[in-house]
Amino acid sequence: MRDPFGRTITYLRLSVTDRCDFRCTYCMAEDMTFLPKAEVLSLEELDRLASAFIAKGVRKLRLTGGEPLVRRNILSLIDSLSRHLASGALDELTLTTNGSQLQRHADHLARAGIRRINVSLDTRDPQKFTALTRWGRLVQVLDGIKAAREAGLSVKINAVALKGPAGNEDEIEDLIRWVHSLGMDITLIETMPLGETGSDRALDYLPLTIVRARLEQHLTLEDIPLRTGGPARYVRVAETGGRIGFITPMTHNFCESCNRVRVTCTGRLFMCLGQNDQADLRAPLRADASGALLSAAIDEAINRKPKGHDFVIERGRIAPAVRRHMSETGG
Repeated sequence: MRDPFGRTITYLRLSVTDRCDFRCTYCMAEDMTFLPKAEVLSLEELDRLASAFIAKGVRKLRLTGGEPLVRRNILSLIDSLSRHLASGALDELTLTTNGSQLQRHADHLARAGIRRINVSLDTRDPQKFTALTRWGRLVQVLDGIKAAREAGLSVKINAVALKGPAGNEDEIEDLIRWVHSLGMDITLIETMPLGETGSDRALDYLPLTIVRARLEQHLTLEDIPLRTGGPARYVRVAETGGRIGFITPMTHNFCESCNRVRVTCTGRLFMCLGQNDQADLRAPLRADASGALLSAAIDEAINRKPKGHDFVIERGRIAPAVRRHMSETGG
């Protein structure tokens, strides 16, 4: 699959649910209204959808949410999709999780062929963690990370950089050192204006240019050419030997190398996270068992993939640049 700008699409992020057992302040409102279950694709339909993309050249499949591991019977979908790993059609099957369910499921994930996962963790302060996630318990996530590592999974930590006393800017260096001490990598992410959260995102927004400048006062950061199929740009820390990824949708967009698309749990294909254009894949998926209509719908949508996004965060602007929540599109 090639888009109008010559970029080859090899990476699909598939949301299996918009539901989550956390309510992170920068991601969603505390009193969320989730999609009616009748609108959500069945596990069998999600399998057919993912398989159609794999047949068209997707080599990396990431399951997202919401929190993917709260979807009922999600492990059966993972087991089924692992056949594409065994056949060689898929290079990697992975997922992004908040870690709350990892202690229960880590061994199964490893048996299914998942080799690495991303765990979202913005702070190691228990009180701040509860405040940021509203419903989360830090010990549950830390136990989940431990279980994942013991199961043989490679864990990468994702942390959103957040400004101010309620944020984590005063502990990012300590978080990096802790992650590296366990042999894990970490990716820092700028907050994005997606979905109504009820707060002014400018109060939370911390540019990673500032974070990097602060880190370089105490750490030696060496740019490295590592690419993992996503948007992060990586450095190696001389003092720890570990790696830091920087995802900078606000200060330096990475659209020129975009190789990915996202599909929601209702079958809507978004060619760009930061644009509203979408394609309905649920109707052709259900209308034609042969997959021909679905294949044609995917091709037509890829031909509309835009050059880039238009994210803006402005002080006093409560309304987001894009009204759908990250949990709906897939985090």
